[in-house]
Amino acid sequence: MNLLLDNLPALLIAVPLLGAFLVPVIGRFLPKIRDAWIILVSFLASLAAVITAAAVFLKGTLVYVFGAAAVSSAADSGGIPFRIIFTIDGFGAFMLLSAAIVSFAVVLYLVASQKERSGKSEFYALYLLLTAGIFGMVSTGDLFNFFVFLEINTLAGAALVSYHRKGGIAVEGAIKYLIVNTVGGLMVLFSIGLLYAQYNSLNMAFLASQMTWTTLNIVALVLFITALGMKAGAVPFHFATPDAYSVAPSGITAVMVVASQAGLYGLFRVLFTLYGGSINTVTIGWVIIILGILSMVIGVTMALPQKDIKRLLAYHAVSQTGYMLLGVGVAFAVLGDPAATAAFGQTAMEGGLFHIINHALYKGLLFLAVGAVIYRTGVWSLNKLGGLGHNMKWTMVFFLIGALAIAGIPPFNGFASKLMIYESVFAFNPALSIIAMVVSILTLASFMKVFHSVFMGPRLPEYENVKEVPKLMIAGMIILTIFVIGFGLVPDLVVDSIVSPAAAALLNQGSYITAVLGGGL
Repeated sequence: MNLLLDNLPALLIAVPLLGAFLVPVIGRFLPKIRDAWIILVSFLASLAAVITAAAVFLKGTLVYVFGAAAVSSAADSGGIPFRIIFTIDGFGAFMLLSAAIVSFAVVLYLVASQKERSGKSEFYALYLLLTAGIFGMVSTGDLFNFFVFLEINTLAGAALVSYHRKGGIAVEGAIKYLIVNTVGGLMVLFSIGLLYAQYNSLNMAFLASQMTWTTLNIVALVLFITALGMKAGAVPFHFATPDAYSVAPSGITAVMVVASQAGLYGLFRVLFTLYGGSINTVTIGWVIIILGILSMVIGVTMALPQKDIKRLLAYHAVSQTGYMLLGVGVAFAVLGDPAATAAFGQTAMEGGLFHIINHALYKGLLFLAVGAVIYRTGVWSLNKLGGLGHNMKWTMVFFLIGALAIAGIPPFNGFASKLMIYESVFAFNPALSIIAMVVSILTLASFMKVFHSVFMGPRLPEYENVKEVPKLMIAGMIILTIFVIGFGLVPDLVVDSIVSPAAAALLNQGSYITAVLGGGL
């Protein structure tokens, strides 16, 4: 037992990778247990993530070196051995928890929704690879390995986008997603090369301890912001996100929301941990704030006229990313002012981070609910749907809960994080807070239109015999619903337990450096 607990960070990657490689073998020789295998592997991977996160929240930053008993005092790279190193602080633990909840809920949903599909072994293998990529991105303390996990995330995600939808539109969406994120990956790799050339190290803690404001570092930062903004789907780098989200299988889209948030993790880690002590935080903070405002406004504006229900949800995903960028951007803009940070900066940070996990939960729920509608009707167009609430009551309830949460209506989780953002951003700049509230009003109007178009009204003749979706699909939606409601009912408990430690980990650059370097070089 101690051996397993001591090596939990390794299990975060080993379990989904081993499961992925064995899925095709089991599918070939033991197809009857394939579904049970994918559920078991996903459960074990999520369990490892939850236990790891709990250990970090209870005991502090976890440093795990692959291939060495401890970091020790190796002579190379400023005391950091050239090995894979995982550094999981409160922020990494927070992201692991979010990914674990959504990924397991989605697996239950997929097992039922993909039951009649072909190519399931390859599909599930790619899903586990995507999970491994997400876990690795938010756990690694090494920039090159961050790039490796980013590429696993991108390649597995692009392959999953292209599954099952006919007419070439899914392949088109997958190719766009792949091209944009490959370009972003090359930018990340080039940035890493610039830092390595100067400091002869890839370790984030060591780089952070040595970082200075040089021309090459400015170029690297601009490339990091652009590339990770692409991964997160922030405006103006969002153009592949709606195309990919709208054509991917609905369960996969729910997880791709988490995959994009791993890009946000990388962006915030670079800003606060890598560059936080060496740059003009006001200027860069305003850059992030502007990206957030653009994402909110353009995302919701593009969502309003959409008739394809999944494309509408995709643009709302872009819009909601703006809230995260806004909150964290404000915190970064006042990072050099301890009084402002204490007054509202930390609350803005907590609101932005809280919205990350809230968005993963309610947007995941919305994509699963819409996927249930498409599963039973085969229809994406709002103009061709109606009256499904008569036959799909559970799905209707789940969609309504997700819609109220994304619009920021109490007592659901979206209200809790948005309120924190409204209040703290208002103290920084009232106009920004007003824009955020207007976007929420437009979001509510958009989702009420969708709810009425899909579920209300008389039962249409062509949907007379439509039934509710299978129980495992319902189970996946129930898991997310529990967290959407629970986080909304006890937001203070959630903030104190997991959000505040995540915010503190980012705001205190020195704690990350000390955890790895031991207080000195």
